Amino acid sequence: MAADSGCSVKLIVGLGNPGAEYANSRHNAGFMVIERLLAGFPEGRFTESHTAESRVFTGRYRGKNLVLQMPLTYMNVSGSAVAPLSRRLGIEAPEIVVISDDLDLEPGRLRLRQGGSDGGHNGLKSIIAGLGSANFKRVRVGIGRPEAGTTADYVLSGFQGEEEKTFNAAIDRAAEAVLTILGAGMSAAMNKFNAAVKNDTEKE
Repeated sequence: MAADSGCSVKLIVGLGNPGAEYANSRHNAGFMVIERLLAGFPEGRFTESHTAESRVFTGRYRGKNLVLQMPLTYMNVSGSAVAPLSRRLGIEAPEIVVISDDLDLEPGRLRLRQGGSDGGHNGLKSIIAGLGSANFKRVRVGIGRPEAGTTADYVLSGFQGEEEKTFNAAIDRAAEAVLTILGAGMSAAMNKFNAAVKNDTEKE
């Protein structure tokens, strides 16, 4: 089976921080995409459990087993949840999609990529260390950089006004991107969802 095949994906990980105070923050884009995906599936399709310090949703999609994970370890140590679950289930890095926020993309933009560095994202850094591999798929949701104040305060705050509408639309598109990866493969998803940002200057 080709590494790019959509049906090779077995685990979808959405990154964020647990707790009501972080629920609508920029840093929780990954959690929001998982919630959006679950809301789009028929009721009862996925069964929730709490394991590997995570909310884990197990079900089937397009005739294949699929697991969705929301680590509850806090962002900076996400790898301590993702690595144990993937090992327990026998899932390799290329079979994982990780959804995260991205400071270096404008709000509303998406960037899909296979492998690469952590790009300064502590959640991705932790997962790379835990898995011992960077060769997992990424769906990055743009949140932009703050005009003033600290980055830490910014990522833990929420959007307001028109930016909130743009961000919510991006969450919808990111969920669609994940479904495209599952159905048509990573290359097809990259061609479709990276087109709007192909000329952007951003980190790799």
